[in-house]
Amino acid sequence: MAVVVQYVVVREGVEKMTFTSKKEADAYDKMLDIADNLLPFIQQSDLDLAENQVEELAFYLANNKDELLSLLKGSGTQVKTGAEKKAKSATKSQSDAD
Repeated sequence: MAVVVQYVVVREGVEKMTFTSKKEADAYDKMLDIADNLLPFIQQSDLDLAENQVEELAFYLANNKDELLSLLKGSGTQVKTGAEKKAKSATKSQSDAD
């Protein structure tokens, strides 16, 4: 019988995601904290968005915080496409495994 260690991110009693490394679980938990902090900021805007749209936008911004911070600092970095992000993530995952 094998022993498998899993790290579970739980919010308000609801299991959000399961990870095999503490580092990944902590990063996901931090991203959820950022999204939670963005909700009131987006809600106070004059944008006419439904509640689920506000949540999706907050989650998107939190999930892409590094690129967002770069853009807010005025750096001229290009926005990566979804395929480029997946390729970067796969490369990072591969280097983390080594």
